[in-house]
Amino acid sequence: MRLLDAVLEANKRFVQPNAFPPLPKSPKKQLAIFTCMDTRLVHFLEPAMGIKRGDAKVIKNAGNTIIDPFGGVIRSLVVAVFLLGVEEIFVIGHKDCGMSTIDAPHLKRKMIERGIDETVIDSLVPDLGQWMGAFACPEENVGRVVGIIRESPLIPRDIPVHGLIFCPNDGHLDVVVNGY
Repeated sequence: MRLLDAVLEANKRFVQPNAFPPLPKSPKKQLAIFTCMDTRLVHFLEPAMGIKRGDAKVIKNAGNTIIDPFGGVIRSLVVAVFLLGVEEIFVIGHKDCGMSTIDAPHLKRKMIERGIDETVIDSLVPDLGQWMGAFACPEENVGRVVGIIRESPLIPRDIPVHGLIFCPNDGHLDVVVNGY
């Protein structure tokens, strides 16, 4: 069975009439979480924080990095704050993040092997490692991202921006930046 067919079959088994009451679009706990897309965090980070369906806005990307200070992450946070009632922002990185070990030349080779033209890569992203948001230390990345959000002219000064590191093995959180 192809993956799409398996997903659709699982969805048929999942959907039950009236099993899921409608929820408001605004998060119950008035918080936004910006975190990594690492699969080890799925169904783990939110419960470790006491977060349930409907409690928080969750924004994810590779390495919870911000490359463009006016790009998609800030845009999502602006929507969350001004249209959905978010009152606090949590930037959550994690231990053993794959973005801390990005090998840009290896990535470029893999892209070329899959048919991406090298001249396209070089012209669109001359510094592949920087464009990917590679970093050496997850804690430093969290601090850097908190700083970008905190300094954004589009995020109100009264919104606390916290930075934390999550352990994908046991679920504990360490504070890197207390936004209060």
